[in-house]
Order: sequence, then C-alpha cells, then structure tokens
Amino acid sequence: MFIGELAKKTGLTSHTIRFYEEEGLLDEHHVRRGANNYRYYSLEAVERLMLIKQAQSTGFTIAELKELAEAYDAGSLTKEQQVASLRRKVADISSRIAELQQLQTSLLGKLALMEQAEPTSAPQDHGAD
Repeated sequence: MFIGELAKKTGLTSHTIRFYEEEGLLDEHHVRRGANNYRYYSLEAVERLMLIKQAQSTGFTIAELKELAEAYDAGSLTKEQQVASLRRKVADISSRIAELQQLQTSLLGKLALMEQAEPTSAPQDHGAD
C-alpha cells in the first residue's frame, strides 16, 4: 500500500510515518521501494505503527522504542526484557505523578494565600465631572 493509505489506516500523518522510517522503526519488512522509487508498505507496517502509537501514548520515547524494536526484530526480546521495560516505564510515570502532585500542592498553597490576602481596591476614577 502507498503511504496515504497507511496514514488513513493508522491515523498518523505521512510525515510521521516517514520520520519513523528514518528513525529505523520501520525496516525492509515494513517498507520497500518499487522500480519507480515509490514506497510500498506491508500490512505488518500497520501493526508496527499502531504498536508504536500505543507505546508513545504510554510515554515511551523514540529511543526506547527503537531499542525495543531492534531487539524484537533480532528475535532477542525476551519476556523478561519486556516486563523490565514496562516496569521501568511504570516507575517513570509514578515519579512524574509524584512531581506533579508536589507542584499542584505548592500552587494550591500559593492560591490559598492569595485568596486570603486583603483584596486590593479597584482603581478610582479621579476625573473631573
């Protein structure tokens, strides 16, 4: 299939698909060049891109995805490695949640202080009538 059809099937833009290809997330199993130099994408490309899309939505970086994809494509990605990768990502997310909760607490404290402070009076119009 051409890139336009792949984009429709995955909900990704053509630009994003080309970016993933340049980053090595799509290899010769997923994309081939025809004699006319057009890219032809396999059905496996749809599956790979949907997996990438899902993984990115959960916080995986391009570098992490590339590392996992290379291990998977080489047939060396064990279940233990997958579990360890997911556990690291859960820990990262937990850490970010804790940081955001601290920030929220700080902002709520500042807001409470501001709301308790005496209101400032509105500027008075001292014009002549």
